[in-house]
Amino acid sequence: MERKGFFERLRSLGPGTLVAASIVGPGTVTTASATGAEFGYVLIWALVFSIIATMILQEMVTRLGIVSRKELGTVMRDQFSHPILRGATVILIIAAILIGNAAYETGNITGGAIGLTTITGIPVPAWSIIIGAVAALLLWTGNYKVIEKAFITLILIMSFCFVLTAIVVQPDMSAVFEGTFIPTIPDGAGLLVISLIGTTIVPYTLFLQASTVQERWKGKDSIKDGRFDVIASMVICGVISISILLTAAASFPVGTALDNPAKMAVQLEPLLGSWAKYVFSIGIFAAGISSSMTAALAAAYATSGALGWERNLKSIRFRMIWMAIILIGVTFASLGYEPIQVILFSQYANGLILPVIVLLLMFVMNNRKLLGEHVNRTWTNVIGWLIFAITILLALQSFGIL
Repeated sequence: MERKGFFERLRSLGPGTLVAASIVGPGTVTTASATGAEFGYVLIWALVFSIIATMILQEMVTRLGIVSRKELGTVMRDQFSHPILRGATVILIIAAILIGNAAYETGNITGGAIGLTTITGIPVPAWSIIIGAVAALLLWTGNYKVIEKAFITLILIMSFCFVLTAIVVQPDMSAVFEGTFIPTIPDGAGLLVISLIGTTIVPYTLFLQASTVQERWKGKDSIKDGRFDVIASMVICGVISISILLTAAASFPVGTALDNPAKMAVQLEPLLGSWAKYVFSIGIFAAGISSSMTAALAAAYATSGALGWERNLKSIRFRMIWMAIILIGVTFASLGYEPIQVILFSQYANGLILPVIVLLLMFVMNNRKLLGEHVNRTWTNVIGWLIFAITILLALQSFGIL
């Protein structure tokens, strides 16, 4: 097989970029902004951990998809032969993904509505219904790919602005270094730590990645390309996420509570001036509506795989799943809850569900009958179980047990 150069591989990035676009949604913008504004630079370590953990887990499912040619939900279901264990696994997958994605969908739709509300003044509930209807229409027709590319372009524009602004505002580098390498959780920051992890290590993207890599790469000799795709995409995702936190930390006094979504646009004023409000609003709208489609699709893929249903975008059962996710998201987004709190809660819910998915994934990735020589190596297992342990500890702390 001909070896590809670094820049050639960059030009051919695949499924990892879709996952990165899913991660850098309203949840990332809102959670990283809220974290930087309230606690400054001290929680950068949580984002760094989240990016590294995501990279490791996404590499696992990339390897799984390329080698096994099966859906993650399917292999998790087939991991156990005992009917009780098998049934329990299916229930866990469906419960975790449906609950997590319903919460995530609420945050996505709310985030997109925030962007439009900031520009037009029309309330979030009204825009939530419109966004849900547009997402459902695009998924129903199957003609959403071109529009999704336009949304991703808008997300990249907004992200580019955050990276440039992070340079312009000249953050306190000593505080950045300390916040990156000295993990601390200040009083009252536990929820935000869980939310930062929940907005980055998104369980549904694991199912999405395992499916999409099968379309992009056909042979086991493509594992290196898949691995490069994951690493490069997650590095880009990390730079964007950390830049958002840095701009918020430098733009607001420590202790600022971002109770008004429009305040987040202030981060871009050093670079964009009076245009900041509009760029931010369009960007978070694009992030919200594209992520709302991705979350709904991933739930359908995961549930169909777990139940052994046909993986067909136009099948009735497949459509019923993503329609249910969108409907739940629109319903809760329209109930008039505080928008930022809705988005933070969705990330929190994902952070609590994550240990269940990681646990099942670790069993699958050590199944030599399924993966042969491509099972996890010892160091990958060590890191994987460490990720699982940390997510468990954070979940317990959130309940006040630790």
